[in-house]
Amino acid sequence: MAYAIEAQGLRKSFQTHEAVRGVDLAIRQGELFALLGPNGAGKTTTIHMLTTLLRPDEGTASISGYDVVKDATVVRRHISVTGQYAALDEGLTGWQNLTLFAGLHGYSRKDAHALATELLGSFNLEDAGSRTVGTYSGGMHRRLDLAAGILSAPQVMFLDEPTTGLDPQSRRELWEAVRRLVKNGTTVLLTTQYLEEADQLADRIGFIAQGRIIAVDTPEQLKASIGGKTLTIRLAEGTDSADICHLLASEHGLAAHSEEDELIVKAAVPEAALAHAVIGTLIGQGAAIDDFALSEPTLDDVYFALTPNRGSEVGT
Repeated sequence: MAYAIEAQGLRKSFQTHEAVRGVDLAIRQGELFALLGPNGAGKTTTIHMLTTLLRPDEGTASISGYDVVKDATVVRRHISVTGQYAALDEGLTGWQNLTLFAGLHGYSRKDAHALATELLGSFNLEDAGSRTVGTYSGGMHRRLDLAAGILSAPQVMFLDEPTTGLDPQSRRELWEAVRRLVKNGTTVLLTTQYLEEADQLADRIGFIAQGRIIAVDTPEQLKASIGGKTLTIRLAEGTDSADICHLLASEHGLAAHSEEDELIVKAAVPEAALAHAVIGTLIGQGAAIDDFALSEPTLDDVYFALTPNRGSEVGT
C-alpha cells in the first residue's frame, strides 16, 4: 500500500535531549490521523521533520512518496500547514485574502476571483467575505485560514492544534470544515489538546510519549483496549485526592488519577461489582464523596492508562 505519510525510525536530538526516539508512522491517503501526547512528548518535533522544517538525525520519512530530506522542495508543494494562529492580513477582506493567496499560487486573476468566492461559500463565510479579517471571530479566522491552506490543492494537510482557544460552536464549525477536506480526499495529520476532538474526527489515533509512538488504533479499539468501565468519583471540597488514589491502589490494586482541580478521581474497573466494593471501602474509611458514576471508557481514560503520572494536559 502507498502511504500519504510514512516514517521509519525518525530521531531528533537537541544538544543532550533526545526529543524523538525512533518514530514510525504509516498514514493512508485520505485518512485523518490524530497524533496525541503530553507536553514534551515529541509531537511538534515530529511534525517539523515531516514538514521539512527540521532535518532528522536518523531515520527516513516521505510525503506522497517524496523523501522529506532529498525531495524537500517537492514535499513543500504537496503539503499545507495550518496552526492555531491564522496567517492572514487583517487589513484586507476575507475575499481579498483568498484572491491574494490564489495569485501567489499561480492562478489567473479571473480564476483567483472565482476560487475565492467558491471557498467563502464552502467554509460558510460568504456573508463575511466583504468584511476586513480584523473584524472576524476566532472561528472565522481559522476557517478562512483553512480555506487559504487548500488553495494549493495539497495532498496532505498538517493541522497543529487548529481549535485552541475557540468556543464550542466555532470548534464544531471547524470540525465540519475539516471533515469536508477529508471527504474530498485530503490526508490530514491533526494534533490537538482536545481528546473529544480526536474522538470525533480521527480515523486512527497515535499516542506518543517520551519521543516514541506507544499505541496506534481507531478510537473505538483504543477505548476497548483498556477493558471494563470507568469509575468516576467526585470528592467533597478539602478531600485529598492523592490519599484516595493511594487507598484505591492499596485496597483494590487500581491505578487511579485525579482531574479538575483534584476533585475528580477516575479508575478503570473490570466489572461493576468491583466499583461497588470501592465505594464501600471509601465510605467505610470516612472519605467525603459528593457523587460517583460508572461509565464506558473515553479517550481520556486511554490517555491516562497509556501515559500515567504525566498530568492531565495533552499539549504539543
